[in-house]
Amino acid sequence: MTKSDFGRYQACQFFLQILSALTAGLHMLSLVTVAAVPEHRCFIEGFDNSSYGYFPWNKEDFLHSIPLTSTGDLDSCRMFSNTEDNSSVPCNAYVYDRTYYETSRTIDWNFVCNRRWMGSIVQTIFMLGVFTGAVILGGLADKVGRKTVFCWSALLQLILGVAVAFIPEYFSFMVARYFLGIFGSAGSYICGFVLTMELVGTSKRTACGIAFQAVFASGIMLVAGWGAVIKDRQILQIVYGLHGLIFIGHWWLLDESPRWLWMQGRCGEAIDIVVKGLSTNRSGIPIDKDYFLQKAKMQQSADDKTSAGLADLFKTPNLRMKTLNVCLCWFANSLVYYGLSLSSGKLKGNPFLMLFIMGLVEFPSYIVIVFLLDRLGRRSITSTLMIAGGLCCIVAAYLAQGSSASTGVVMMGKLFIAGSFAVIYNYSAELFPTVVRNSAMGLGSMCARLSGALTPLITLLDSFDPKIPAVTFGALALISGIWVMFLPETMDKAMPESIEDGENFGIGDTWFAQCAGRRESTELERPEQMVPLKTMDKK
Repeated sequence: MTKSDFGRYQACQFFLQILSALTAGLHMLSLVTVAAVPEHRCFIEGFDNSSYGYFPWNKEDFLHSIPLTSTGDLDSCRMFSNTEDNSSVPCNAYVYDRTYYETSRTIDWNFVCNRRWMGSIVQTIFMLGVFTGAVILGGLADKVGRKTVFCWSALLQLILGVAVAFIPEYFSFMVARYFLGIFGSAGSYICGFVLTMELVGTSKRTACGIAFQAVFASGIMLVAGWGAVIKDRQILQIVYGLHGLIFIGHWWLLDESPRWLWMQGRCGEAIDIVVKGLSTNRSGIPIDKDYFLQKAKMQQSADDKTSAGLADLFKTPNLRMKTLNVCLCWFANSLVYYGLSLSSGKLKGNPFLMLFIMGLVEFPSYIVIVFLLDRLGRRSITSTLMIAGGLCCIVAAYLAQGSSASTGVVMMGKLFIAGSFAVIYNYSAELFPTVVRNSAMGLGSMCARLSGALTPLITLLDSFDPKIPAVTFGALALISGIWVMFLPETMDKAMPESIEDGENFGIGDTWFAQCAGRRESTELERPEQMVPLKTMDKK
């Protein structure tokens, strides 16, 4: 690795950019604590004198007031009526377990039992905000610049992150959470990731991309850490929001992407940043600004003006199948990842510890992937981890909820699916031709955000059968993991450039063909069919 590949300048900028992943993870899972759903039961007149209580309740005290479930536990949502036939009615008021949560939005607004869906809708609205941010701010960053969108999103997430703590009304709260999703877990994070990929050298892109996922997991762990220390949900949300202060210095310290500036014709600014980077790296390489400005003019006049768009991903059969395959992969990975993350509150034991471990278990997966991704290949790792994660979800559904075995299997599932979710970023970028690569990545991200919005609603299906959500998550992961076997391997392959390259790339290359010993199509290996990738690194 050379200094120009990842020197002191890239390291400093990377540190500034990756902070966006920390706050993105924090805001994404903040409702797990701020709107936590503690154990609850009906308020019994003459026995209870407040909504405070501590679980487990003494069952013997309530046998004449609250019916038992099929598992022998006290019903959380119903109580006996005053009639003699032991008929039950919904609770009029609730007693909440205050062992871990003194206050939460759920306790304030009674988002339990027949109102439980209202709490899930808040998380869905937030994920729709992330979806909106991925679509709108991603395109806006291509027009006005990565740094501009990054810094304004950071400022707005600071304001919204604090302001949402003071909103007392449900619908206004949902609107604020929607905009927090746009700017808190989409705007800065997407631009930060793109800035990193456009700044660091090719030898470090895999490691830096995985590092973004690891810091995102650190944000989840931070949610748990603050939640364990701060019991008041309003103060807790304020603390979450104040994390936006770490971006104040970015207005002056963060540099715009020189690649974006170059493509916008702002070559003088791009060269100035390159000169700054070389100086910071102490490379000693002189830069003739006038020479590169002249070269830029010549390159812009010679560049091919043909363009391609999202529709081109579906015009040819091979490219269409790869696009649909990758979209399902993004959808399934996101569904399982957030499904397992949001379910951490249902695991038995200290909920903050469970959430912390849920973030911590991702790190071994990321470390292993950094070492194996360029050795075993993208297809085999993605498929294996998705199938393993899907099986864990299904197995956990049939184990006793709250048991050590069930908790262990859920944690293993999170480890596997976090790994495949990290790999799909790199895999998608390498599968699609340069002319539509950004469109393909954007489409995949949209599928992930859509499934993230659906995840809280799918978890509501446990009202019919507790196994339904986990089995649904697992089945989709299994189906997608098996279908990934039909994608071509991209390791050590030249990336396609044109639509024709993308259509011909990997024809006949499947996991099954590889096992049978057949060689995939080698059409793209002939130099005359590939256009050399033009980058600013090749001067």
